[in-house]
Amino acid sequence: MRWRMGRRSTNIEDRRGVRLPGRAAGGGIGILILIVIAVLLGADPVKLLNDITYTEVDPTSSYDSAPLSDEDRELADFVSVVLADTEDTWSELFVKYNGRYREPALVLFSGAVDSACGFAKAAVGPFYCPADEKVYIDLDFYRDLKERFDAPGDFAQAYVIAHEVGHHVQNLLGISEQVQGAQRRLGGAEANRLSVMQELQADCFAGVWAHNADRARDILEHGDIEEGLNAASSIGDDRLQMESQGRVTPDSFTHGSSKQRVAWFKKGLDSGDIESCNTFEAKNP
Repeated sequence: MRWRMGRRSTNIEDRRGVRLPGRAAGGGIGILILIVIAVLLGADPVKLLNDITYTEVDPTSSYDSAPLSDEDRELADFVSVVLADTEDTWSELFVKYNGRYREPALVLFSGAVDSACGFAKAAVGPFYCPADEKVYIDLDFYRDLKERFDAPGDFAQAYVIAHEVGHHVQNLLGISEQVQGAQRRLGGAEANRLSVMQELQADCFAGVWAHNADRARDILEHGDIEEGLNAASSIGDDRLQMESQGRVTPDSFTHGSSKQRVAWFKKGLDSGDIESCNTFEAKNP
C-alpha cells in the first residue's frame, strides 16, 4: 500500500504507553456496554469479565509510561495516514449526497482504555464507540492479525481501520440508531441477524473507501486487494467459532461468515458506491 506520502490526520489521540492504574469497572451500564461490544466483535464476554479489574482507585494516582519502539511509532504514523485518507474520501462522498462528514477521532491505547462506552481491555479488539464518535485500537491487535489470523500486510491493517470508520459512517447516517431500536424490539436471533447485517455493511463501506481512495490517490499496490480479502475472511464468525469452540453455530453469528465478509467487502471495493451496501434488504447477504 502506498501510504508514506499521504497526509497525516490531526484526529489521533495517542494514549499508548499510558498504563491505567487499577480501577473499578463500575458495574451496571458500563459493564453491559462492554459485553455488547465484546459480543459484536466476536470476543469471549466471559474472558472479558475475568479480565476486568475491580479495585478502588485513588483519582490522584499517576499513570506509568513505557517508552515506544520505532515500530510503535511507525504504526502510529501509518494509522494516522489511513485515518486521514478515510477523512478525505468520506468527506467527498458525503458532499456527493448533500451531506457533511463529521470526522471521528482515533484513540491508540495499550492494554486498556476509558471510552464513553465504558472501560475496555485490549481483549475486546478494535471498536467504535458511537457515544463519543471515536475509534479505539490497541495496535498489538495487528500482531494478532498477522500471527493468529494469518492475515499480514499493511492493507489488511488499513481494512481494520476502514471497517471501524464504516461504523462511524453508519452512526452519522442514522443506521446504527435504527438497528439498535429494531434489536430492542425484536431480540433473540433476529437481533443477531441485524448485527450481522450491520457488520457486513461496515465491511462494504470499507471497500467503498478503498475503491474511491485508490481512484483519487492511487494507494493500492499489487497484492493489496488480496490482503484485504484475506483479512475479511480470517475474522469471519465461522472461523473464529471453530477456533475457539471447535464448532460453528450460525444462529449466534454477530459479524457474518468469512464468505459473507469477503463478498461484501469486495462489493464495496468493486462498486465504490454507498448505495451498493444495503445489506439489510439483500436477499442472500
